[in-house]
Order: sequence, then structure tokens, then C-alpha cells
Amino acid sequence: MIPLNASPAPIALFVYNRPAHTLETLSYLKKNELAAQSDLYIFSDGPKTEKDAASVAEVRKIAVEVSGFKMVTLIARERNMGLANSVISGVSQLVSTHGRVIVFEDDLISSPHTLEYFNNALNHYQDEEKVMHISGYIFPLENAQLPETFFFRAALSWGWATWARAWKNFEPDVDQLISRFDDEKIKQFSIEGTMNFWKQIQDFKAGKNNSWAIRWYASVFLNGGLTLNPSQSLIHNIGHDGSGTHSNIEHMYGVNLAEHSITHFPAKVEENPVAYQAIKHFLSRRKGSLLQRLLRLANQLTVKYFSKK
Repeated sequence: MIPLNASPAPIALFVYNRPAHTLETLSYLKKNELAAQSDLYIFSDGPKTEKDAASVAEVRKIAVEVSGFKMVTLIARERNMGLANSVISGVSQLVSTHGRVIVFEDDLISSPHTLEYFNNALNHYQDEEKVMHISGYIFPLENAQLPETFFFRAALSWGWATWARAWKNFEPDVDQLISRFDDEKIKQFSIEGTMNFWKQIQDFKAGKNNSWAIRWYASVFLNGGLTLNPSQSLIHNIGHDGSGTHSNIEHMYGVNLAEHSITHFPAKVEENPVAYQAIKHFLSRRKGSLLQRLLRLANQLTVKYFSKK
């Protein structure tokens, strides 16, 4: 489906201090059918402290030795930018020079068909202003009768792609974003209160997180944008082991990777109501009963306690 004269979109991979995760992410990514035709840009953030310096250096050694791609470029930051600033800067750089980008972080393993999906979707909707984001991950929506791909409002950040035309709408200023919300928009933004998206905005304002992703979703939402999503996930996050910047030890978001190519893309650019209800149902029940939540919290605290010993 990729035009004969079109090159695959560049891949931006953001890494920090997790060599094992980075190796696994790269091992799956290079098995993708379009890997050998794709340029890979590895953005390596500088160490926050001397304690992180050795692991950052180990990750950079892995990056230097990467093969299996058309070209590999390592962008090694001298200072620590933080994940949010690193992603914003790297995505802005690549869309300004290539017009589009595929984005990975260092804890995402992918189906062999992931790059094909991203590139076909980028080409298919390149002139559709309303389509602003392509997601590679989707929640485990059991028994949902959905087409291969569908449109939804939220921009999921575990493996994604976009265009320069959409990224120009990214608003990093949280005050500007907040000023455009009212009660009804907050309700719709948070999938009728089933997901803590609005709390993430408030936490960012309070300095409790530094998420680029929630500001990007808010930018998409406030511009009336939609995101394309697969009904079976092409991405699985292996970072829910407590090792990531914003990760906890979680299992509710685990998925089985898609084993086939995606060939169907919706003709109508509108949110799929069946998908919306399926996602809302999953989000409202994802944490289980009160007892299940307490047991999970106890397990997380136990693991964190012994990991510090």
C-alpha cells in the first residue's frame, strides 16, 4: 500500500537508562517488515545524576551497535532534558524535516506488522486534517466486535505516529489548554469519567507530573481531532515493572500482539460508537473490585520494598 516512490517514515526511539528494555524493544522493531527500509533516530537523554551515568552509557553503546535499519542516527544529549522535553524536541525535529514520524519509547515491543501499519495509515490519511494521531497500542477489548481499525478521540502514546500538519497544533502551555475546557468538555475528554485524563492535566498544572502525552491528547481533543486505532494491539508495553519514568507495576494493560497485517482503514472519518462503548466499558472495570485493588496495591508495595533492599 506504500507508494512505490515513498520512503517509510522515520522512527524516533526515545531511550534513557534501561539497557535490557532498549535491547528488547530494538530486537522486536528490527523484525518489522519495513525496518531495513526505515531510518532510525535514537534520542538518548543525558543522565540526571552520576548514579545514572553508567546505565546511560550502556544504552548508548547498544545504540551505536544497532543494525537492521536503513540508517541509524544517535542523538546523545549532554544534559538531562527529561522525557517530556526530549519527546517534544525530537518529534518536532523529525516532522520539520520529514513531515511525519513514528514514535517509540524504550519499553515497547512490536508486532512484525507495526511499521507497515503506521506507514500505510500515514499515507492513507495524510490529507485528512481531522485525523491527527495513529495509535499502535489498544486496550485488551475482549469480545468487542470491531473492525480492524477504527477512530477514537483519545491519543494513546505507546507507539504512535503523526504528521507535521497535526503536530503544529500541539499546545505545551497547560494554562492555555485548561482555559479551553468547560464541564462538558472535561466529561467527554475523560471518557465520561472512566479515565483520569483530566486529573493528569491538573497534576501537570500542580507539578506532579511532566507528561507530554496528556498535553498532546488535550491538543488533539480541543482541535476536534481523531485518532486511528487497531482493534488488536500491535504494541505491548514491557515497562510496567516500576522501572519507567511514569510507570507502575501493572498487568491490566497487557495484550497479545497482532499476528497479521492490517488491510482495512475506515472510509468515514468519525468516531466509532461501538469502539467508544467498548473502551469505556474496559476503562470503568480495568482495576477490578475493591479487594482486587487492595491486593494489587499490597503487591506493588511489597515489590518496591524488596527492590530497595
